Amino acid sequence: MGITVLNDDNVEVRMITFDDKRNFYRMMLNTEVVVIVIDDEANTQITATCRDLSATGIAIEMEQPLAMSTRVKVKLDSSSEQLQSLDISGKVVRIDEESESCYLVGIAIEELD
Repeated sequence: MGITVLNDDNVEVRMITFDDKRNFYRMMLNTEVVVIVIDDEANTQITATCRDLSATGIAIEMEQPLAMSTRVKVKLDSSSEQLQSLDISGKVVRIDEESESCYLVGIAIEELD
């Protein structure tokens, strides 16, 4: 199903292998991110949890859902000096309600810095 490894900070990172039918590997994460809603005038910032990341998308756990097609920036800070932080621009393409006040929001990556 996948390979689980610990990074330098003893954080578990899981790489999904060929059993997953996607074209890109996903890294299973559990790290805090800041989501900036570009579509509103206030550029609202929301703290959320990144669940997984691939070359084409990111899954984020949030307390409130975002609307489909909402444009966002996601800031994922690195806990290691050897890895740079990521700034991701994208749009919401999936919303799954996992429980009351827990939503899994899928974001398609459009630009990565």
